[in-house]
Amino acid sequence: MKKTILALTAICMLVANGISANEPSLAGSTDVYSVAFEPNTFCKAIMKGDVETVKKLIELGEDVNRKSLGMTPAHFAARYNQPEILKLLIENGANLKKRSDKGYTAKRYAEMSNATQALEVIENAMKK
Repeated sequence: MKKTILALTAICMLVANGISANEPSLAGSTDVYSVAFEPNTFCKAIMKGDVETVKKLIELGEDVNRKSLGMTPAHFAARYNQPEILKLLIENGANLKKRSDKGYTAKRYAEMSNATQALEVIENAMKK
């Protein structure tokens, strides 16, 4: 019984500290890793509609298809109806057909969010 309680306690501590199977091995390390529960800086700028920051990050080499919280930057731009940013992402190689971890495309996020301007940008880009 004590072993079971200790094992469950250890598991709970690992979960509470955000240890992930995707993180590097902790053997011989004193670093503590945590799981992200908010989007990366690039996607935060997209959500806020901060076009200048998005431009700067792209110029600095930000990957326009890298997922954050299971969604690409285009998914965030579509969901938060950011047509200008969505155009910028598309011009820089954003893949509109890429699916989120939930299986949705940028077009579907725009539809679900009633993001009419973003949906128009996506539909125009897919015609080309």
